[in-house]
Amino acid sequence: MKNLSESAFEKDQLLLIDKPWGWTSFKVVKIIRKKISNFLGKNLKIGHAGTLDPLATGLLIILIGRENTKKMDSIQNYKKTYTGIIKLGCMTQSFDSETEEYNFSSTSHITPELVQEISKKFKGEIDQFPPSFSALRMEGKRFYEYARKGKEINPMKPRKVKIYKFCVLKIGIPYIQFFVECGKGTYIRSIAKDFGIAIKSGAYLLSLRRESIGPFSIRNSYSMDF
Repeated sequence: MKNLSESAFEKDQLLLIDKPWGWTSFKVVKIIRKKISNFLGKNLKIGHAGTLDPLATGLLIILIGRENTKKMDSIQNYKKTYTGIIKLGCMTQSFDSETEEYNFSSTSHITPELVQEISKKFKGEIDQFPPSFSALRMEGKRFYEYARKGKEINPMKPRKVKIYKFCVLKIGIPYIQFFVECGKGTYIRSIAKDFGIAIKSGAYLLSLRRESIGPFSIRNSYSMDF
């Protein structure tokens, strides 16, 4: 990974960023836009392809220049890979660590063999309910704007998403480390929640890191340390 400096910026480019924990994708764009405007001009178009949740880290593609921002839709259609940790034995409203744990349950029945068997259910085309804490819109507002005010979002319909690979990397109950390769629109938080339901012991996504988007890898990214 490389440190981001002014020499890395060009008027037309795809810039690979390792998004820090706790940052929104919009914050990364805002900071880079301000940095670029100092020497490349204020009217340069800039955007990103593939939002990452604030509590996720990893690859975020920044599109700089009018021609590159036109590539947003095609890049978002690429397969994406992630590594992460699922915590079993409880749930959260947000399906990740943004909100408090609740609905605690036993994990005494869970064995490595059972974990591997359940993981087979998360491959292929599956139906998935988006989290209420998500950036989807309803009546002009993001879902998370309603959720953070304690408002119910109904009805929420399931969507079909494609999971190409789901591999359990390490098991240390109540924690499961995993790798997933998935298609556009997949919520890894929803996979974690559904995994808990399938294994009969609630679960949520403890941590997540995006490793790649199509041919673009986190190994070739810049850190935001500048």
